[in-house]
Amino acid sequence: MRARRRQRAAVLVGCLAVVAGSGSAPGIGTAEDGADRILGAAISSSHAYETLAHLTDRIGPRLSGSANLERAVAWTAEQLRGYGLDRVWTEKVMVPHWVRGVETGRIVSPVEHPLVLTALGMSEPTPLEGVTAEVVEVTGFEELRALGDRARGKIVLFNRPIVPNGGEERGYGSAAGLRYRGASEAAKQGAVGMLIRSLGTASYRLPHTGGMAYEEGAPRIPAAAVSAEDAELIHRLLAAGEAVRVSYVLGCRTLPDAESANVLAEIRGREKPEEIVLIGAHLDSWDVGTGALDDGAGVAMVMETMRLVRALGLAPRRTIRAVLFTNEENGLRGGRAYAEAHRSELDRHVAAIECDGGAARPLGFGVSAGEGGVEIVRRVASRLEVLGAGEVKAGGGGADIGPLAEARVPLLSVRQDGTRYFDYHHTIADTLDKVDPKELALNVAALGVLAWSLAEMPETLPRLEPKTEVRSFQAAPVKPPQVAPRPPGS
Repeated sequence: MRARRRQRAAVLVGCLAVVAGSGSAPGIGTAEDGADRILGAAISSSHAYETLAHLTDRIGPRLSGSANLERAVAWTAEQLRGYGLDRVWTEKVMVPHWVRGVETGRIVSPVEHPLVLTALGMSEPTPLEGVTAEVVEVTGFEELRALGDRARGKIVLFNRPIVPNGGEERGYGSAAGLRYRGASEAAKQGAVGMLIRSLGTASYRLPHTGGMAYEEGAPRIPAAAVSAEDAELIHRLLAAGEAVRVSYVLGCRTLPDAESANVLAEIRGREKPEEIVLIGAHLDSWDVGTGALDDGAGVAMVMETMRLVRALGLAPRRTIRAVLFTNEENGLRGGRAYAEAHRSELDRHVAAIECDGGAARPLGFGVSAGEGGVEIVRRVASRLEVLGAGEVKAGGGGADIGPLAEARVPLLSVRQDGTRYFDYHHTIADTLDKVDPKELALNVAALGVLAWSLAEMPETLPRLEPKTEVRSFQAAPVKPPQVAPRPPGS
């Protein structure tokens, strides 16, 4: 830990030296001057952390339909107005209103054992007495379908471990489709309940919630995530040839849609105000933690970028527009509403950047653009090599800006060290103490330099090719690849 702090301190000193050697006179200056001034101001400020602290500690969890989310809408709009931006406004969005309620579970036989579980977002409740049935275990949809009638009347457990930075085969995306579609797929096989091993990368006996949806026409069976430890216990009992019976109760409810809003703010461009660089994050969070990593950190990064550009007296060539999206977690209503409301001007969105990857140190950017776009962003990111944030890879975007791909808007994302992100993602442990203030400041620097540079440079990124498929880990779940069953005791 001490070595890491020394390394971080050395990086910051190096950054400050770079900034000190660059032009920093007030006024518009060059694109490079503006980028250096943003970089220096960002890494020397704690303001982003203070914003995040208020959002998490003073407002708290912000699930769609909740009073806390609407408090967050009002508070962030008020803060942005206080920065003296050119325009701040909200746009109404109707969002789902799902509430969690009681959730308990236990192994009934062959041994009595409590289960740590949590309902998946948008799940139907169990009957008041709960669901009690024998468990069948699978790792994917092919195994489930191969069971045939053996799943009828059972509880299906999807038990697929994921690992940090595991990519398509072993990472978060490999199991997200199981969580999203698993209840309906299990119901088609006659199952009466669905459980899934939490999509987390650490064994802290933390259940990870997340969004799911029911397929039209399929029975709507109750769905919950169990801790990794409990999934492993069930696996061991089954591997020993035992019949395992589980009982669980979920008291969740879906209420009528509620009114919410996207929060928008602008710094108008001095030469090309009609051209827009969008920077965005989602304001809502799951109800189990306080949404510090997902996505309070992104909100703080976006707000602080806007504050710094205005406070430094910088006037970008193009408009920089901040959007704090509502309802990313269990509906994507905010992202879709923005694309629809601004359809007539999407051809003038020259870039959209999403921040939805936590608060760990920045590594660089992901880019989805036309030919040559990655190379342009690499030139911009070279200024961030001193932060260790100069790496640019093809493939960027996110769930909320995903709908803009239809209009061929270049999509980008801030890439961060995700080694620990899915340890706490969608759990009660997603709280402020998981955020390092210095690393959050480095993320503000990375986002600020990128947004300013794209708004200021003479050219624009080449637009996406028609019908480009854009993927990132924040994007809508895709069907996961299948893996062979684990041998007993593995």
